[in-house]
Amino acid sequence: MTAAPLSPSPFRPLTPQVEQLYSALWETTTDAVLILDVDCTVVSANPASREVLGYAPEALVGQNLAILQPPHYREAHRRAMRRYLESGIRTLDWRAIEMVAVHADGRDVPVDISFADFEIEGRRLFVGFFRDISPRKRAEDALSDERGRAQTTLRSIADGVVTTDAAGTITFLNAAAEQLSGWRHEDALGRSCSDVLQLVEEDSTTTLALVARAVEDHATLQLGDCTLLVRRDGEVFSIEGSVAPLTDRSERPSGAVIAFRDVSPSRRMAAEISYQARHDPLTGLVNRTEFNRRLRAALRSASQDGSCHSLLYLDMDQFKVVNDTCGHTAGDELLRQVATVLKATLRKRDVLARLGGDEFGVLLEDSAPEVSRATADALRRAASDLAFSWKDKRFPVAVSIGQVDFRDASMTPIEILSTADAACYVAKDRGRNRVHIYQPQDEAIVRRHGEMEWIGRINRALEEDRLLLHAQPIYSLQDGQILHHEVLLRLRDTDGSTVMPMAFIPAAERYGLMPTLDRWVIRTVLARIAREGEAGNRVYAINLSGASLADESLAADVREAFERSGVDPARICFELTETAAIGNLAHASALMVELKALGCAFALDDFGSGMSSFAYLKHLPVDFLKIDGGFVRDLLVDPIDQAMVEAINHIGHVMGLRTIAEFAEDERIVSRLREIGVDYAQGYALARPTLLE
Repeated sequence: MTAAPLSPSPFRPLTPQVEQLYSALWETTTDAVLILDVDCTVVSANPASREVLGYAPEALVGQNLAILQPPHYREAHRRAMRRYLESGIRTLDWRAIEMVAVHADGRDVPVDISFADFEIEGRRLFVGFFRDISPRKRAEDALSDERGRAQTTLRSIADGVVTTDAAGTITFLNAAAEQLSGWRHEDALGRSCSDVLQLVEEDSTTTLALVARAVEDHATLQLGDCTLLVRRDGEVFSIEGSVAPLTDRSERPSGAVIAFRDVSPSRRMAAEISYQARHDPLTGLVNRTEFNRRLRAALRSASQDGSCHSLLYLDMDQFKVVNDTCGHTAGDELLRQVATVLKATLRKRDVLARLGGDEFGVLLEDSAPEVSRATADALRRAASDLAFSWKDKRFPVAVSIGQVDFRDASMTPIEILSTADAACYVAKDRGRNRVHIYQPQDEAIVRRHGEMEWIGRINRALEEDRLLLHAQPIYSLQDGQILHHEVLLRLRDTDGSTVMPMAFIPAAERYGLMPTLDRWVIRTVLARIAREGEAGNRVYAINLSGASLADESLAADVREAFERSGVDPARICFELTETAAIGNLAHASALMVELKALGCAFALDDFGSGMSSFAYLKHLPVDFLKIDGGFVRDLLVDPIDQAMVEAINHIGHVMGLRTIAEFAEDERIVSRLREIGVDYAQGYALARPTLLE
């Protein structure tokens, strides 16, 4: 029978096996398990919360832990939690403590509480295990009054209870202790406690002599978090509990009582939660969070003893081809196979992590730069040797690698990762399937960092509404009338200065932000036209990037924007650069046909810059040809440029197109363009761009 999914639960296990394990542990443990955030608000509660604390799980979610605490305890808990969070300690090690919890019906419930903490996707969480120890507390109270009545009570409670004499010989086992130890009461009586209760620490075979210590020291001893009980048949349990000394009426040692319980389900749940918080569920490799932790540790060791370490940043080449061709199932299988071959190439002590998507990180501790380079090459070759096939299709596999060596803490973990990422992209730019080693003053990486910084600045400008639009009119060279206004994008920096497009557009093109910017311009211009209403008659020319031309959803988005704004499509002329149009010829043609059917016009910008301009022109249904400004600028001094302008103008007119000359920077150029017969011109000699309010 398949276990029901956790409800309510903040976790989303990514494999059926993990989900089934979580569900079984979550549903069957008799401890109330609460998952809390850092301010002690309950994020999730298991079904046992109803039995232990009286609350339905859904009633606890969103409540603060304070509702379960007596008033006199709340402030002390807040102070303890605040001290712990401010200490910077990342691993909580709170042993089980006893306290009184407030039941939903208002009564006090004695409970044992233990906590653990973990981090998932950057979120700090705590797990609290609440066990109702009312029966045990009643039993302990009864022991002080009457031994016979206590033994009767002990036989009925769920915790295992064992008593011994001063020599450590078993005098009593209750039913729970019989079940957990595998010894019947009559078989255990008279035997040494160490024979019946084989208590050991994890990763140790040494039996714990806790009874003798408790009797000798006359003190209660807690069973540690790593205490195991070896059952008579060899099965091993994780247990929690205590060993307390017993005294006679003269206060002399008379033996000990051991109270314990099986916490294996809770421990397994905590271990699985901790494991999932530190590992990638697809590949089984450590995840980015755990990798960052180990990188910080390596930086500390480098700072302390000067040891040399290296970080490798790996990015798969052409991974998207597999995903797009065969689907994400094939992509996941490729990632698993790549992880396997990479791990087999490394030393056991090296750390291999999946950082996200198709990116991997490798931490090489105590590795000289030349050794790290050899390791990077070995990883590259291992990936290239992987023959990946999916349903009779074979795909080449390759990785690009960025390497950063460090022997001190002059860079932070974030800076090292960012630099290695930049080095990896330099490797991609230089041909892929290669290693690029970061060196100080590496110009390629400096440029990459600058572009990456611009991505953040562009996104912040979008969020903070700091993008600006300017407009420059295009004039007829025959009658001086305005044809339309070209919309030009600017960015207002945080200091109020205006940033020109060539400062940030290359980064936006490189990292896929142009479709977002293009859509913002379209929405903003249409909103302005809608505000103008019938009184306005301007036609606006809007530039479209090559990335937008390749976006199959653009036409539908533009059509929806027209419908929502109510703007006549005839008031928009879209401009495509010749290079972008030729590079996306099929998409560009389809887009132009669809939008021209709505009433939009099209201009081919920078015409003449390509090698086959005229050959491609007949395949594009454009209305205007914008002559590349590079030819116009030197029109008066370079006869070749003049010939190009004349040729483009002539061909355009033969094809029934109107021509526009860019970069008309002075009156002499304007006069010459008029003599040649160019229809329209745009440039500082006619008008400068002005802010589009």
